[in-house]
Amino acid sequence: MYYSRPVARLIEELSKLPGIGPKTAQRLAFYLITTSKETAVNLAEAILEARDKLKFCSLCANITDTDPCGFCRDHTRDPKVICVVEHPRDVVTIEKTHGFKGHYHVLHGCLSPMDGVGPEDLSIDKLLARVKNAPVEEVIVATNADLEGDATALYLAKLLKPLGMRVTRLAYGLPVGSDLEYADGRTLVRALEGRREV
Repeated sequence: MYYSRPVARLIEELSKLPGIGPKTAQRLAFYLITTSKETAVNLAEAILEARDKLKFCSLCANITDTDPCGFCRDHTRDPKVICVVEHPRDVVTIEKTHGFKGHYHVLHGCLSPMDGVGPEDLSIDKLLARVKNAPVEEVIVATNADLEGDATALYLAKLLKPLGMRVTRLAYGLPVGSDLEYADGRTLVRALEGRREV
């Protein structure tokens, strides 16, 4: 044991956070131990407040402190279009573009049989109930461009198309300002498949 028990426990708990390895956990732990007590208490209180006051929106399953959330209550948004994302952070990413004015639905993950994540583990039932009871014309599936995201998109399309709505997927391809010579083969194939008329 290199550390006293409280320090070791703090490092252990911090290393459980996503993206935090042992060295980063150690740096954070020593920062929290040596900073002012007020800073450490403020951090602890912010974590507890977020845990106590935040919940999932009953309509879109996004994280919110009000129910329904601000996006679902916003009457200026188009109720005929729903953008389905994997995680609440994806809502923020899309909102920062200022290019989408519809509603959202958060799945809280994607299908991954290898990890034991099936349809019952996601908010798919809530999405289906929602589109059946609302004037939805299009569902945009904005899951990640990986095997699990593609499988989730196909599964959703299979469920939603029989309900008479348009199901679309985000286009994938070359980033703006990039050179063709640096693109990998899969990205080029997706760019070719997602081409549109100019």
